[in-house]
Amino acid sequence: MGIVVEKIQEDLLDQADQEKAEFLPKFFQAVPGGYAEGDEFIGVTVPNQRKVAKKYYREITLDELEHLLQATIHEFRLTALFILVLKFEKAECDTEREGIVSFYIDNISCVNNWDLVDSSAFKILGAYLFDKPRTLLYKFADSGDLWKQRIAIISTFYFIKQHDFQDTLNLAEKLLQHDHDLIHKAVGWMLREVGKRDFKKEYEFLKIHYQKMPRTMLRYAIEKFDEDLRKQFLKGQI
Repeated sequence: MGIVVEKIQEDLLDQADQEKAEFLPKFFQAVPGGYAEGDEFIGVTVPNQRKVAKKYYREITLDELEHLLQATIHEFRLTALFILVLKFEKAECDTEREGIVSFYIDNISCVNNWDLVDSSAFKILGAYLFDKPRTLLYKFADSGDLWKQRIAIISTFYFIKQHDFQDTLNLAEKLLQHDHDLIHKAVGWMLREVGKRDFKKEYEFLKIHYQKMPRTMLRYAIEKFDEDLRKQFLKGQI
């Protein structure tokens, strides 16, 4: 497994909180029948996980990191992804970035809860694909896999930050009739982010599609609208 991995695990276990660990499985739906059934928690806060990631990201190799990312303990996987994001952001050449992205894709099955997706997808995959073909995101969207589909739409957050909205709108339309609220929330959130930067783009998209949208998706999308306009959308008066 490697000495660095053992140090990371020890640092995280030293900060474990039993009360928090008992609460988190319900919050992250790691209970029987939940979307994250079987996930284990030790109760380490996200800020503390980030501190551990910053402490070790330079010295841990990708081979070692794979052991951490494939762990059953949720905080180990999230810390591994914080480390991977730091490695990607600090990479000095395209070859290094390509290796990190390949590692991320090869271990995509370990990115299997909404916080894991949201902490990594746009910062790694979105950033990497910004100036490249984005067909992988459409493949993920069509995969039928909940987490790959969330990765697809959340990855476009990087594009949105660069005022590049088309793939977000394309994927939102593709996922419009999805049956899971984690996709409804993700799509609504990304549409809201588009609207923050270009209200007209979001408005025109919603005007065409809002009556077919799941209610949660619509509520997330229009959260920042003026109250009167928001009510019009909710009442179907647009």
